[in-house]
Parts: sequence; C-alpha cells; structure tokens
Amino acid sequence: MNQEINIKNKRASFDYEFIEEYTAGIVLTGTEIKSIRASKASLVDAYCYFQHGELWVKGMYIAEYRLGTYYNHPERRERKLLLTHKELYRLDRKTKESGLTIIPIRLFLNEKGLAKLRIALARGKKAYDKRESLKLKDARREMDRHLKH
Repeated sequence: MNQEINIKNKRASFDYEFIEEYTAGIVLTGTEIKSIRASKASLVDAYCYFQHGELWVKGMYIAEYRLGTYYNHPERRERKLLLTHKELYRLDRKTKESGLTIIPIRLFLNEKGLAKLRIALARGKKAYDKRESLKLKDARREMDRHLKH
C-alpha cells in the first residue's frame, strides 16, 4: 500500500533559479490527504506568500476526494505551511530585501505518511536564461543518445 507519492512542479526549474530549499509541513484536512495519497494534486501555478508572519501556499491544486461528502474541501484553497521560526524569519527577510520569491517544487509523503512540501527561495529567470536552459537540456539529451548507441 505504501506507494511513493512524489508530485513535482516541473515548470518551476524552467522559470526559476533555486537559491535555497526548505521542507515544510502543510496543514491539511482529511479529504485533502486522501486525495494526495491518490496522487490527485498539482503544483503548477502555485506560489507562497507571507501573511501575519505565517507562510501560506496559494494555487496548489488538490482534487476533491471522490468519496468525500459535504466535508469535501475546496480544490484551490490557501493552505498554511509549517516551518521553524528561524526558517520563517529568514525567508521573510530574504523575500522582502532582494525581490526573491518562494515557490513549491515538490509535494511528497515522508516516512511517517505526513504530507510535506519542498519549497525553494527562487529568482525568476530571464528569457535568455530559459533559452540557455533549453540548450543545455538538448545537449544532454543528444549526448545520452550517442552514449546509448
């Protein structure tokens, strides 16, 4: 039953350059964790922001639980993230002073079965950086292709 849940934000590494990464807990309802265990979640277009000294994730999609009744959750509700005070303070300070942003890059279940969100302090890439990323990716693919033959 313990299948590996690993939902990635593939777009994030293309649009952003990661500076630091953190692992945060998420405050979820019962139907949300059941949907995550069924891999019915997406991090596309999700981002994190601070409100009253707390870190929240907005735009994270968790599908309604198919067996849920009127207890079901809204699919794109804002969810609170759990980090230490030290980590929260550091992230808040860095996003305010240098124009960096916080984006979720991976949603997974830890060994205790708790949902965790891997977040990154990131800087947006310029268009030419994105083209450079694509060139590197193509070159790597080409080299792999030649090595296999």
